[in-house]
Order: sequence, then structure tokens, then C-alpha cells
Amino acid sequence: MRKTTYLLPALVVAIVVVLSSIFVVDEREKALVLQFGQIKAVKEEPGLAFKIPLIQEVVRYDDRILSLDTQTIEVTPSDDRRLVVDAFARYRIADVVQFRQAVGVGGIRVAEDRLSGILNAQIREVLGADQVTSDRILSKDRGELMIRIRDSARVQARSLGLDVVDVRLKQTNLPQRNLEATFDRMKAEREREAADEIARGNEAAQRVRALADRTVVETLSVADRDANVIRGEADAERNRIFADAYGADPEFFAFYRSLQAYETSLKGDNSTMVMTPDSQFFEYFKNELSTNGSVTLPDPVARAEAPDAPAPDAPEAPEMPEPFNLTPVDPAPVDPAPESPEAVDPTPEAVDPAPAPEAPEADTPPADN
Repeated sequence: MRKTTYLLPALVVAIVVVLSSIFVVDEREKALVLQFGQIKAVKEEPGLAFKIPLIQEVVRYDDRILSLDTQTIEVTPSDDRRLVVDAFARYRIADVVQFRQAVGVGGIRVAEDRLSGILNAQIREVLGADQVTSDRILSKDRGELMIRIRDSARVQARSLGLDVVDVRLKQTNLPQRNLEATFDRMKAEREREAADEIARGNEAAQRVRALADRTVVETLSVADRDANVIRGEADAERNRIFADAYGADPEFFAFYRSLQAYETSLKGDNSTMVMTPDSQFFEYFKNELSTNGSVTLPDPVARAEAPDAPAPDAPEAPEMPEPFNLTPVDPAPVDPAPESPEAVDPTPEAVDPAPAPEAPEADTPPADN
């Protein structure tokens, strides 16, 4: 019983000592075995490892790629346009022994503070170098500048046991105090380009409009010329026809022109004319009563055959109050003939009768001597 009492606690203590001397290294980390602050072993391979209990301790560090966001800083490129730069970096612990010696017990927090200072210094140095303008930073050359920042920071980060994998510029903006001025300048530049484009467009439109106006004037001029030629030929043909008609029968031509004058002057629902009853305008309206009471119109053909024959006595016209209304019957629509150069008075009095042919002189016998 007494041996069992001492054996059980000794067994428990032995188990605790064995378990405390064994530790597991994960594949995502590296481990250092420290003894009173001194590095005794480096465990980089995953698996089981041993240490002296109560004397040695194990410090673990992440072996994966870590991320670091730097603070926003202002840089001044060679064109003196200040820029606000926000960057981030990707790094990993390359040498845990050197890392432990560089940062001590501070670990990752101290290492990131020191790495952030290195990155900010390199960003200012690269972006503020000669021949590096703000336009270049904002152009496709930005990738080349980030590679230069990464290479420079990698050289200095080796003293910390770190390997800088990549550096990226997240944002590159203008300071707020310069942002509005820059926007105004950009707006003025765009407005100037727009004004140039509008001016060129107006110039092109003016050329097209002038060409179109000239084409219209030329087309109208040609059309007016052709119309005048056709109109002149038509007038000449009309005058020829009127001349032939006048030469064939002057009296009938005068009668026809009088009818055209009546048709033109008596248009409308109600026509009122004030004139004397014996006016020559209504020469062909003077009717002659026959023996049976019918109305006989003057025969222009007969009058033409016998122009010197005296007209029969017309009945005395009754007195009529003036003015009097004449409501003619609407004839069939006839286009009024245009006036010919040789205008003829529609009244028969205005037309001179054709001169009678002179009788040939009688042959007189020679007188006897």
C-alpha cells in the first residue's frame, strides 16, 4: 500500500514532464526553442519536437505571407504636384533567427512598425525622384514604380529577417486643398477642347450650308430661265393665234373679246355696275324685237358681211333707276385669255372695219386726136 501511494504521484509527474517536453510544429508556422532567452533550436519542419521542460520554451511565428497596410503619406513628384499615396505590402518571415534577434520579444507588431517606416521612406524616395511626374505615377508606368519600391524595401527588410513579396499603391489622390483647383483646370481644358470641336463643326456646317444655298440659287436660276423661255414661246404662239384670228374675221374677234370681258367683269353672286344705258360696253346686249315679239340678237357674221348697213332702230329703252343690278347666268368656266400685245377694244366701235377693196379703175378709151 505504501509503495502504491508513492508510485501513483510519481507516475503522474512523469507523464506531465513527458507531455511538457513534447510540442507540435504546424505546417503554417516556424518555431524557436529558447533557453533563458537564448536560441537553442529552430524547428521549421512540421511534426513533433522535444524540449527540456521548465527550462526551455517554444516561440512560434507565422510562416505564411502576411499583409501590411501603410499609413497615408504625401509625396511631391518632380512637377511639384503633391499627391496623397496609400500603399500596402505583402511580406513573410524568411529567417526566424534573424527576425528574433532584430525584433526581440516584440514580435510581429514591432516588425510591422519598422517595415512600415521602410516602405514609407522608399515610396517618398522613388516617387519623388527626378523625371517622375504625377502624370507618370497615374499612368501605366505606375507598375514599374511599384517594382522599384518593392526591390528597394526588400534590401532593407532583410536586416529584419523579412522578405517583401510585393508592394502596391492602392490610392494616389490629390490633397483636398488642391483637388478643386485641379478639377477646375481639367474642366477648363475640356471646355476649351469642346469649344474647338464646336467651332470646327460650325465651320463645316457653314460650308455645307453655303454649298447648298449656291446649289439652290443655281437650280432656281436655271428653272426660271427655262420657264421664261417656255413662257415667251407660249406668248409668241398665243399672239400668233390671236393675230391669225383677228386677220380672219375682225368683227367676230371683237365679239369674242367682248364676251370674255363680260365673263371677267360679271363674276360673283352679285355684280353691280353703274353706267349709262347707251354705254358701248353692252353693245352686244342691245336686243331687237322681232315682229312676233321674240328677241333677236345682232348677228356678228351678218354685220361683218355688211359693215356699212345701218342698224335697225332699236326700241326706246325705258328709263331705269341707277344703279341697276345685272345677274348674269354663270357660263361654263373658261380661262380668260391673256392680253395680247395688240389689245383690241371689246366694243364693236373700237374695231375698225376692214377697208373695202378699192374698185379697179375703168379702162378709158384713148381720146381721138
